[in-house]
Amino acid sequence: MIQSLLGAIIFYTIIPLPEHWPKSFQGIARWSPIIGLSIGALLAIIDILLNWIGFPITVRSALIIALGIYLTGGLHLDGVMDSADGLAVTDKEKRLEVMQDSVSGAFGVMAGVVVIVLKIVALSAIFHHRGWFLMVAYGWGRWAQVNAIAFYPYLKPTGKGAFHKQYLQVPQDLCLGLIGLWGTTGVFIALYPELWQLGLMGTGIGMAIALGVAAWFNRRFGGHTGDTYGAVVEWTETLILCLLSIHGA
Repeated sequence: MIQSLLGAIIFYTIIPLPEHWPKSFQGIARWSPIIGLSIGALLAIIDILLNWIGFPITVRSALIIALGIYLTGGLHLDGVMDSADGLAVTDKEKRLEVMQDSVSGAFGVMAGVVVIVLKIVALSAIFHHRGWFLMVAYGWGRWAQVNAIAFYPYLKPTGKGAFHKQYLQVPQDLCLGLIGLWGTTGVFIALYPELWQLGLMGTGIGMAIALGVAAWFNRRFGGHTGDTYGAVVEWTETLILCLLSIHGA
């Protein structure tokens, strides 16, 4: 288990680990919601520091979103762009071929820009408990990926996401993420009992969007690829932040 957790850190982030530490990439998807919660917590700490320095909320939000992309090496954002290029093709038989092209098309660039702008604007509208909202978004975004891997077919015999499907264990790997996410909600409610409705609402919105986005991409493509896994993560994060911004002022 520890070896797969270390493998997940290497795969999903740019955080360096000592080369002599034993790592395994089998079953790393189970850890992605925990990685997401950890990234959200780290960004929350940095956001507090930026606020203490005196950065305006819009600048802080832009820096936080940019840092989130940097910490993941743009792994999921690349999936957004490739998936958008695929959706722009009317011939379903050619979609996967277009998505494999390393050069991003106009639709891919536009989709990437829209995701980044929406995240910055939504986070800028959240003034209180920003750390909690970041953890909700980044945690459920990655649980959405685990859901997509578990319940929908993988469209290619090989590919950068095929091993996720091969080694995922259902339902235990889904439950691991849920335990972490629900546990985080429990801690939030314990710290702010007067905000129990906000805590439950954030969890409900997060889970609903995670399930919905994964299902939507499956319906459009007839399954998933490594690129759509990344797109599911980013669009889930984006929609969660947009909806929760209503209650973040």
